[in-house]
Amino acid sequence: MDNHKIRLALVATFVWAAVQGNAAVPSAEKLLPDDTLLMVTAPDFVKMRDIFRAFPQSRLWNDPAMKSFKEKFLARWTEEFLKPLERELKLNFDDYTSLPAGQLTFALTRNGSADNEDQPMGKLLLLETRDKSNQLKTNLAGLRNQWVDAGKSIKTEKIRDFEFSVLAVSSNDIPKTFRKFFPQRPQVQELGSEEESKKAAPRSELVIGQADSLLIIGNSTKVVEKIVARLTGGSVPSLGELAAYDANDRAFFRAAPLYGWVNVKGFVERSANQASEKKEQDNPDPLANIGLEKLVAAMGLMGLKTFAFSFQNSNEGSMVQLFFGVPEAGRQGIFKLLAGEARESTPPAFVPGDVVKFQRWRVDGQKAWVALEKTLGDISPQLLGGLNFLLDAATIAAKEKDPGLDVKKTLVGNLGNDLIRYEKAPRGSSPAALRSPPSLLLLGSPNPDQLAAALRSVLAFLNQQGGAAVEREFLGRKIFSMPLPALPLPIPVAAKPTAPRTLNCAASGGYVAMSTDASMLEEFLRSSERRGKMLRETAGLAEAAQQVTGPGTLLFGYQNQVQQTRVALERLKKDPAGATNTPMTSLPAILGLPNPQAAFQGLMDFSLLPAFDKIAKYFHFTVYAGSASMQGLTLKFFAPAPPQLQ
Repeated sequence: MDNHKIRLALVATFVWAAVQGNAAVPSAEKLLPDDTLLMVTAPDFVKMRDIFRAFPQSRLWNDPAMKSFKEKFLARWTEEFLKPLERELKLNFDDYTSLPAGQLTFALTRNGSADNEDQPMGKLLLLETRDKSNQLKTNLAGLRNQWVDAGKSIKTEKIRDFEFSVLAVSSNDIPKTFRKFFPQRPQVQELGSEEESKKAAPRSELVIGQADSLLIIGNSTKVVEKIVARLTGGSVPSLGELAAYDANDRAFFRAAPLYGWVNVKGFVERSANQASEKKEQDNPDPLANIGLEKLVAAMGLMGLKTFAFSFQNSNEGSMVQLFFGVPEAGRQGIFKLLAGEARESTPPAFVPGDVVKFQRWRVDGQKAWVALEKTLGDISPQLLGGLNFLLDAATIAAKEKDPGLDVKKTLVGNLGNDLIRYEKAPRGSSPAALRSPPSLLLLGSPNPDQLAAALRSVLAFLNQQGGAAVEREFLGRKIFSMPLPALPLPIPVAAKPTAPRTLNCAASGGYVAMSTDASMLEEFLRSSERRGKMLRETAGLAEAAQQVTGPGTLLFGYQNQVQQTRVALERLKKDPAGATNTPMTSLPAILGLPNPQAAFQGLMDFSLLPAFDKIAKYFHFTVYAGSASMQGLTLKFFAPAPPQLQ
């Protein structure tokens, strides 16, 4: 063999060795076990980071107009959170931020928790470092030394020839800085025998180690061992082998830089099993007559098998897809309500072009009413009885003026298959005006005059103490107005109204229109005379709608991010405390969880935010659509790239 061939053979040998030494880590679905309940993964963190940096929101953050706000926030964040946390943990975050080079995955697994209430779910964090495995090894060695020096209870275990550090942890080990920004729920002492009360709270484990170029962090050696087994060619059944996962994978996950999957059926079964094993408490549960299993079944959650989401990005914009795997044959409760009918759902010609929000839902009102009654009856006969009592009482009150009126029959019998709501920008800049922008709700009906009469009877009965309805004529149509009754209508109402609000209703053009803003209602009644720009004529809207609509579409929505952000910015400057009064920030309290909003808000000086016109180019609009198929329900969101940034 001549020297040239020898050199080629040596080069080939070194290349092969290098490839084998840095073999690609299997994808998340091939690594995770088949008892996975939840998985969120970015297959290529570097790619996802580059996509994030190109987002309009990321470019906005680096805009010179945001400099004052950004610098003050980062200075406070560093001094009040990062530095104290680094001191408590005795580490430097900069040593770890450069490590992600491949997949980043978080997962929850059953880990035997379905059969044992005391067994916690398995928790996993997987981070692929690729060619930075030596740096990872150095960082882990330093971290272990710090724990030993701090007197932590730590041991080393070998899992298939890889060393892992096992650290016993408890809630007392949570850094004080972390508790400040993410307060923990107070511990509740269960009532029971004296012997039970003396039992110490179980301690958790933190298992951390490196297998080739993969950082693995888990809460037990058992859950970590399954990952190492798959990584080393073991035959442990994987998540990707599940038929339920594979169906979602083929439909939503291919080439997605970020996606996730939830085994909803597994979560529901786990919760039901644990609820049935709980001992009776000394204090009676006010909801005991309903029961978790009964509530879950009535709401239709037993029919929901999986949930999946994916994120896609292109030069045209960003797409997020949500899929609820509830087969048509098993839809009950809320899913029976949500699954409307595939019909035209784009904005009608009468919707003006200056609306900020628009939504059209093609739901069959009469079928939805039947599903609602069944759901209420399955949850509690008292709930259904209360609804029927209300309608019967409204009928009795209405018969004084119209002896032949049956409120329920007239109401339900005249429900159509179209529900539309749209909203405009606030009419003023006061905090009250910013909280309550004008909106209009339209109920489609084959006979809107009869539906309006039935609604008037119900509202009049609910509003007996608020005063009688006032009727007036407008362009040949009757408008009746009355004080807004205290019931959950889908019409925004100020959290602290400065004056009583009036609900205005009228029937026209196949709809019953309702609004607390009289001019919005009158504008709708004049829509046949309007010559201005319509929403459906918005530049780029038709093209964006094609990204989210298709066969089976039953819901379509639009949001003008330019106007919404303008209003939000004005509200933050005028009413900074209002930033905490939103449905999203109220969600933790509803769920009984601590809310970190207040701690983070203290780091922000909203007075330093720039005038909106200086940053308007980073915003455009978003569209979304919902559809139903035999397999489940899909919701798609698409945000076109702002024209000024292209």
